[in-house]
Amino acid sequence: MFYRPGLDDHGLPHNPFKTIVAPRPIGWISTLDTNGNANLAPYSFFNGVQDDPPMVMYSTTGKKIGRDEEKDSLLNIRATGEFCVSIVSSELQDAMNISSAHNPHGDDEYTHAGLTKGTPSVIKAPFVAEAPISMECNLFKEIELPGHAFMIIGEVVGIHIQDQHIKNGLLDITSYKPLARLGYRDYAAVTETFSLNRPGQS
Repeated sequence: MFYRPGLDDHGLPHNPFKTIVAPRPIGWISTLDTNGNANLAPYSFFNGVQDDPPMVMYSTTGKKIGRDEEKDSLLNIRATGEFCVSIVSSELQDAMNISSAHNPHGDDEYTHAGLTKGTPSVIKAPFVAEAPISMECNLFKEIELPGHAFMIIGEVVGIHIQDQHIKNGLLDITSYKPLARLGYRDYAAVTETFSLNRPGQS
C-alpha cells in the first residue's frame, strides 16, 4: 500500500504511523508548577539526541483529552525551565498507565499511581524514586511543530541510577527491562540483548 499523510485515506482502522516508528522508549516526565505541585505523565515520542553534553527530547501533541487545557508538563516546563525524565521498567507498567490519565491541573499523579517522589540533586522537580534511572534536565529549547504540537529539548544535568542495575561496570538493561511503546495499545519490554561490532572493529 501507499498513501500520503494528510492527503490520502490510508483505509486502515487506525493510523499506522505510530506503529511504524517502534519501539519507542517512554519518557516519564515529571515537573513542578509555580505553586510546587508535582505532575507526572508518560510520553512515547521521546529519545536521547546527543551525549556530550547529554540531551533528551520529548514531544507533546494536542491538549488534554476531554479538557480545553494545555498539558501540565508543557505548562510547567515553560514556567520553571526544568523537568525530570524517569525510565519505565516493566515492573512499573501499571503505575505508568495510571499516570497517563488526563487529570485536572493540580492533581498529583504520584498519589494516584502509588509512587514516591525522589529528591532531586540539581533542579527542584522530583523524579520517580522507584524508577531504575532518572535524569534531571534543564530546558534547552522549545520547538513548535505543526498540528498544535511542541518538542521540548532538555540538557541532562543530573543522572540517578539504582546501583543494582550496574554489573561489571556496565548498565544492565535486562535487569530492569525498560518498557517501550509499539503503537495502538501495544507495548514491549526489553528482556534480552545482543552485540555487533562495526566493520573494522574487533
